[in-house]
Amino acid sequence: MRLAVMRERHPGETRVALTPANVSTLTGLGCEVFVETGAGDAAGFANDGYREAGAEILETRAQLLDAGEIVLCVDGAHEEAFADLRAGHIGIGMLDPLSRPERFRGLAERGITSLALELVPRISRAQSMDALSSIATLAGYKAVLLAACQAPRLFPMMMTAAGTLNPSRVFIMGAGVAGLQAAATAKRLGAVVEAYDVRPAARDQILSVGAKPIELDLDTSSSEGQGGYASEQDDDFLRRQREQMADVLAQQDVVVTTAAIPGAKAPVLITEEMVKRMKPGAVIVDLAAERGGNCELTQAGETLEAYGVTIIGPTNIAASLPHHASQMYGRNMENLLRHLLDEEGRLALDFEDEILDETVVTHGGEVRAARIRERLVPASTREEETV
Repeated sequence: MRLAVMRERHPGETRVALTPANVSTLTGLGCEVFVETGAGDAAGFANDGYREAGAEILETRAQLLDAGEIVLCVDGAHEEAFADLRAGHIGIGMLDPLSRPERFRGLAERGITSLALELVPRISRAQSMDALSSIATLAGYKAVLLAACQAPRLFPMMMTAAGTLNPSRVFIMGAGVAGLQAAATAKRLGAVVEAYDVRPAARDQILSVGAKPIELDLDTSSSEGQGGYASEQDDDFLRRQREQMADVLAQQDVVVTTAAIPGAKAPVLITEEMVKRMKPGAVIVDLAAERGGNCELTQAGETLEAYGVTIIGPTNIAASLPHHASQMYGRNMENLLRHLLDEEGRLALDFEDEILDETVVTHGGEVRAARIRERLVPASTREEETV
């Protein structure tokens, strides 16, 4: 396999698809690796490190695409990432396929095979390829640090000559990977931590990181969807959830929200009226800001104040930790590539394999992924077929 590691083009993207450690492993398996010059600079991985690992450094994007068969990136959701790929190229990255399915028609028509890491199935043998979990881990950690820097209160209890300082109360909304990491980080910093998730199965996970589960009087029997994610709830459920949650939020110093539905707008969990009832000086970190936000007042990429409450809407939070983010992403990418190799070290697209079958979006001139094809069918047509 000839692998091409591109330098990220989208503003603010500081990660790289493979680190020198990943290159060393893959060249040891017989792969040729080409790296666009400066691809790892922002993450602390210099050209010399890639050369020592066995990669060839190329000066231009054109040279890279001529040399590489499989083109690797981090942010493949924007048009510039795969704009220059040609028929026969295989592009792999974070492609945001569920939110922007229409762009894959063009990739298919151009004869490009594309694999979206977001679609890697959440099964045990694919855990090492799960880039979404890697990103969520970093986001949960960094969200608590952002809150701690912004909050007017310390997190831990302190007994000093000037008196006792009470610990901050931190509340995590959503106990997926990001939420559990946020809870664990806040606990390590000394806060009193509580967490809520609509999925009943999350209770034991919340307890496992030292947080207290908050339970509401709601029917959550249908709350868990595909892949362990929370499923989308109806308006009546969300209304009753907000009503009960308002009292909980009014007691908190810091709130971290993480609730997201793949390919859909994030549910609004905190309304403007709920913000009004919160403590002066409280901080909300909304990790769903890029999907519209869990807080009604969130502005993606902005930090604002409303009714005495600071609301932070970070975007691409993993890019603020580029070294370890690249290390984790590179390992996910490496494991996926190793899964694609046959015994002779050649690329093998075996669509009988569940991992490959779900991860490949376009191949052979067609949009192959069933979840993406469904989204390309107009809603009116789907309704007629159902009838």
